[in-house]
Amino acid sequence: MALAKICQLTGYDKQERTKTTSRYLSSEEENSLHGLHTYGSKYKDSSNITHEKNKVWIEAYGCSASKADSEMIIGQLRNCGYELVTDEKESSINLVVTCSVKEATSHKMLHRINSLAGSNKPIVIAGCLPKAEQEKIETLFPSASLLGPHSIDRTIDVVNAGISGKKIVALEDSLSDKINIPRIRINPTISIVEIASGCMSECTFCQTRVAKGRIRSYRIGDILRQIRHDLMDGCKEIWLTSTDNGCYGKDIGSNLVELLKSCCKGDGSHKFRVGMMNPMHLPPMLDELLELYANNDKIFKFLHIPVQSGSDIILRKMKRGHSVKTYRDMVKAFRSKIPELTIATDIIVGFPSETDEDFEKTLSLIKETEPDIVNSSKYSVRPNTSAARLKQLSTEIIKKRTQKLHLLINQISRKRNSLWKGWKGELIIDHIDNNIIEGRNYAYKPVVVSSTNLSSSSFEPERLLGAKVKARIENYSNNSLQGYVDRTM
Repeated sequence: MALAKICQLTGYDKQERTKTTSRYLSSEEENSLHGLHTYGSKYKDSSNITHEKNKVWIEAYGCSASKADSEMIIGQLRNCGYELVTDEKESSINLVVTCSVKEATSHKMLHRINSLAGSNKPIVIAGCLPKAEQEKIETLFPSASLLGPHSIDRTIDVVNAGISGKKIVALEDSLSDKINIPRIRINPTISIVEIASGCMSECTFCQTRVAKGRIRSYRIGDILRQIRHDLMDGCKEIWLTSTDNGCYGKDIGSNLVELLKSCCKGDGSHKFRVGMMNPMHLPPMLDELLELYANNDKIFKFLHIPVQSGSDIILRKMKRGHSVKTYRDMVKAFRSKIPELTIATDIIVGFPSETDEDFEKTLSLIKETEPDIVNSSKYSVRPNTSAARLKQLSTEIIKKRTQKLHLLINQISRKRNSLWKGWKGELIIDHIDNNIIEGRNYAYKPVVVSSTNLSSSSFEPERLLGAKVKARIENYSNNSLQGYVDRTM
């Protein structure tokens, strides 16, 4: 995962948009901190401690939920008088929001934590890694404080203790939902709203369930309150995120369709990006979901449904809970209704016992369904998962299959992007970096516009963030569309 040095913001993590290349798992690069958001006095520092010399360096890795966690951590710290430094050498304490989804990511986390710990400053290890692998983390970093993904409301306690030279392990799940907590957004035009934590799946390869547990959906009223606040603060894109949006509400007698209908009521020019939904949860609400996507212009025409494999044999071993047909039917139904819909999916290459025939079925499925985005991952062993006990394939086999899949992915993504050449329409500008302006069209396609294309315009590029503009697509690549701005809306 790309490093997001949250205290050095100059853009937004291009790889969280949907966990892929280019703008789509958007580097999950950074814009200036956008003001402090106070949601209630209960989050203020009742001890009246002053923190004149207490400076915090924060780094965050991973998915949009991790980014949301980091925004809440920053918000609480700033609300209590801590200074967030832009140079780690100036910090009094270091805090890292970690990701543990892949073995390579976990190794990268440990390497970075070790580097920060070498400064002999107090360190807080937050996010999924300490919850999923507590014993390993405490063995390697015995003096580090730990903050779990469902213990965000303990941030001040943990950091205060660290500053005082004490260690706190706060990994227990809080009774409070992670919604309407003070936050400072990484990108001022994007609101990341977590609608639930945990999931209902039992995937044999996944460590997220270990870290985040069973589904815990947040009440629609609380979610709407967060959205209203963020809209009043100028946000134009609302990302509805969780471990699995598909199972939202199943624990509280609701569902994703009910939430989306509530979100889309009212006025405003903002749009909602619906995050990942596992295919097994979609069939019962397919008709209503299709109607919402097709007929409501507040929802980006973007669908992230991870299939993981094109072989039913492998899907059963993964305990995915869906078949290849389930995924194929979803793509067919959505594409028949919205042909230009951007579809993202995930593929794991080299799951234990995957044969050449299994892999060829995956390639065939990708060729048939032509997803715009494929987030390809080499299978890696994750501790405390049942797949870790299976016989593993050789790294050479996995490498060769991955290369073959990547060639196909690039061909399809380029083909899908070519369909947009000549398109004219509206963009929301949501990323500006080094005079490169990027926006999203209604299908959540990333459109890159260089500053030279605005030379005849009266706009200053840095003032365009969050603006709506008219654009024309004149070129494309595997990862994005290129165009020029006609005028602002």
